[in-house]
Amino acid sequence: MRNTQAEHTLEFPGGYTRSTGPVIGRFLTELRDGRLVGVRTAAGRTLVPPLEYDPETGDAVTGEFVEVGPAGTVESWAWVSSPHAGHPLDRPFAWALIRLDGADTALVHAVDAGDAKAMRPGMRVRPRWRAERAGHVTDIESFVPDVTMIISKVRTEYRVKPGLSLARFLEGVAEGVLVGCRCGSCGKVYVPYRLSCPECGVAVTEEVTLPDTGTVTTFAINNLPDPRAPEVPFVSAYILLDGADIPLIALVGGVPAHEVRQGMRVRAVWVPEEERTPSMSNIKWFAPTGEPDVEL
Repeated sequence: MRNTQAEHTLEFPGGYTRSTGPVIGRFLTELRDGRLVGVRTAAGRTLVPPLEYDPETGDAVTGEFVEVGPAGTVESWAWVSSPHAGHPLDRPFAWALIRLDGADTALVHAVDAGDAKAMRPGMRVRPRWRAERAGHVTDIESFVPDVTMIISKVRTEYRVKPGLSLARFLEGVAEGVLVGCRCGSCGKVYVPYRLSCPECGVAVTEEVTLPDTGTVTTFAINNLPDPRAPEVPFVSAYILLDGADIPLIALVGGVPAHEVRQGMRVRAVWVPEEERTPSMSNIKWFAPTGEPDVEL
């Protein structure tokens, strides 16, 4: 048996025409003028879109119109990943039930959110009106999310002229060594190098060269991009160098962020010698040594 089919078209020449009546007509007229209205029921509820009869009681509405919105709240939604020719947008969008501010019922309309991940119940949206309006629900091209977050690029360029102590420390870093100092009074070793003991207040004169190995004492996992970091998320940590009494802060790399822990043994990863300058950028980050953890 042959598989046969016939193409048919159902069409109202000139379009299907009906009168709107005083309730729907008022709603569409307000749409044409860029406003949203609802109608009151005898029970005081505001219906949007307006109906001629209360859906709960069947009684005629009061004829009292109330301006609502224009903003509203998404109650539920369905994502359209492949729009059809008759859809309001030519890109992925959501059909959503939107309860306009001041309304007691929700209307169905398109939400141009850009991505399904952006949609959620409770999302605040506003109408995007067409420039040319004719008194139809499509006078609202779509609803769009409220602006709830902005990204501001922050960049400040500045120069630091190091004092004697910082200059000495950076000279050492340029040579691939970490220079600290020991207080002659309390015996504590500080890094970076400094000219006086922050605890005793006495001048420090003994210079100490420290190894580039140490122990993570505490750390933070960062999820914002940083040009110095190996990847995101990355870890910034306080690292107590072997032989020092106070830690210094540095990045930790060479290990997934979730595997960094207190007591982890790490070693500095230096840039090639020919690339070094008097800067802490000579140390890319500290990486695990593979040694047993230290109990803190």
